[in-house]
This record gives sequence, C-alpha cells and structure tokens, in this order.
Amino acid sequence: MSSPYSVSLAKIIKSFHLETIVLPVPADNIFITNVEVNRPGLQLCGFYQYFDAGRIQVIGKSEEGYLNEFSEDEYTERVRAFFEQRPSVVIMSRDLPVTDIMKKAAEDFNVPLLRTADTTSGFMASLISFLNVELAPRVTRHGVLVEVYGEGLLILGESGVGKSETAIELVKRGHRLIADDAVEIRKVSSRSLVGSAPENIRHFIELRGIGIINARRIFGVGAVNLTSKLDLVINLEQWQQDKVYDRMGLEEQTTEILDIEVPSVTIPVKPGRNLAVIVEVAAMNNRQKKMGYNAAHELLKRLGMGDDVPEGEKDDSDIFL
Repeated sequence: MSSPYSVSLAKIIKSFHLETIVLPVPADNIFITNVEVNRPGLQLCGFYQYFDAGRIQVIGKSEEGYLNEFSEDEYTERVRAFFEQRPSVVIMSRDLPVTDIMKKAAEDFNVPLLRTADTTSGFMASLISFLNVELAPRVTRHGVLVEVYGEGLLILGESGVGKSETAIELVKRGHRLIADDAVEIRKVSSRSLVGSAPENIRHFIELRGIGIINARRIFGVGAVNLTSKLDLVINLEQWQQDKVYDRMGLEEQTTEILDIEVPSVTIPVKPGRNLAVIVEVAAMNNRQKKMGYNAAHELLKRLGMGDDVPEGEKDDSDIFL
C-alpha cells in the first residue's frame, strides 16, 4: 500500500545497521513509499502477475535454498528475471552469501542490494513496524502532548487558556513532555495513534511573560520523551457560568482523530483550580476505565440507581448538590 509520505533508504540502513552490497545511487536519494514488505518466493518461481515492485523484497533461507536447487544457467535466469522487475530494495537476511550472479544482476538493473544478520521473520516484523510509523497517515494539532502515569494526554484549548503552564507543572511533578504548541499525530494502526513533536521545535515550550524555554535543558532528559501513544484528549475551556458540566462522568465523550475515536473530557478553567492535579486524576481515571472499573457506575449501584433500576426512576442531578 503506497503512502503519500516517504522515508529515505539511508534512514532504513542506519536504523537496522544494514550492510550495503550494491547501491546504484546515494541512499539519501532513494525513497520508500510502500508500507508492505514481501518475500519473493512466488516471483522466483516465475509468477509476476501481482508483483508490486514498490515493496521492499526480503530474501531468506527458503528462497536461497530454492534457488540453489537449479543449475547455474537456470539460477542466473531466475535471478535476472527477478531483478529485471526493478524492485525498490532487495535485502538478504541471516547474513546469507551474495553470489556474483546476484550482485551483477543488481548492478545491471540499478537495484539496491543490502544484507542483515537478523533472522528473516524477526527482521520483517521490525521493518514493517518501522514503516508503519514512518509512512503513517498524520495530522498536526495545536495543543500539548504529555505523558502522565504512562497515559498519553493531548491537551487542547484556545490560546492563553493555560495548556503550556499545565504542562510545565506536570513536568515539575515528575511527568514527561512530548510536544508543545504543535503535536504531530500518526495513525500507526487501525486502533492506535502516536504523537510526537516536529523535530525543529522538540522539547521547547512557550510561556507567556517568560518566552521560550528548553524543558530538556532545565528539567533534564527524564522530563521529556520523543513519542507517546495517544490515550486521552483533554479539552480546556474558560469556565462558563451558564454551561452545565458533566459532574458524574457517566457520559462517554470521544474526539475523532484520523477516523479513530479517542476518549476525551472537558475541563473548565477558572482561578483557584489546580489543573495539573486535575489532569493527573483524569489520567489515572482513564486507566481505571480501560481496566474495566468506572467509579460513577459503582456509586450509582450503591445508591440503588444502577442498571437494575427502571430508566424513569434514575436521576443523578441532585446527588452532589
């Protein structure tokens, strides 16, 4: 599956410590846009009907063993027919030997040929995971991403509502900053979102009245992280006297990001409220809900207002008056 984004072959080589056998052009000028990886067993048998040359091709022990069954002429014919399709990259696993015939075919058809010492299955699993992140659909949101008690919290709100100040207080309390102002969110699977900061503003926070600070320099490397899974969206808004806020937590609110519904809460801001503590509690409460515990449901059961009470008799409006 092709992606509108790309990753350079140089980054793949560096990330997986790949050995370069044939490189027709500098690796910085070769870009991969396909998230899928293929083992070309069928192609080496001569079946190319559904072959996608954009995929990275990984040759393992099975493919090598199959080719070694042929005579030198047949081996040459099958190898050259494969490289003639001009796959984006061919990688040999398990430090398998590269024959002169294969090397010559890669040079003739300008196909990058690399090698890794990793096992075929292990390398493919790592490579697919890497490509899913690098080539994932993404969107940038104006907000703050912090990691609190292992939960990735995306804090949203209008400018000046206190997002960065809350992040600083959380960092002082031992939590970690991922991104401030611009949060790049990637859809790494059908159910998971991962957030990070653009590289040029990573670890920087803007505080009105003070200016730009570097959280890593001030609070240390333990106060920052590069990425975090997105578990909860927190919307900060100025307190509105005439608005009715959820006091029980029975309503399951969500925010849609890249077609994925993420749990969310809305926290009103007014003088005297300790937002950092409230955000910490929101993170712990979200984790409890994921583990199957909901405090609001338990309270209603204790008050005889659980699921066994007729719908018309349920009324939680005056519980905390």
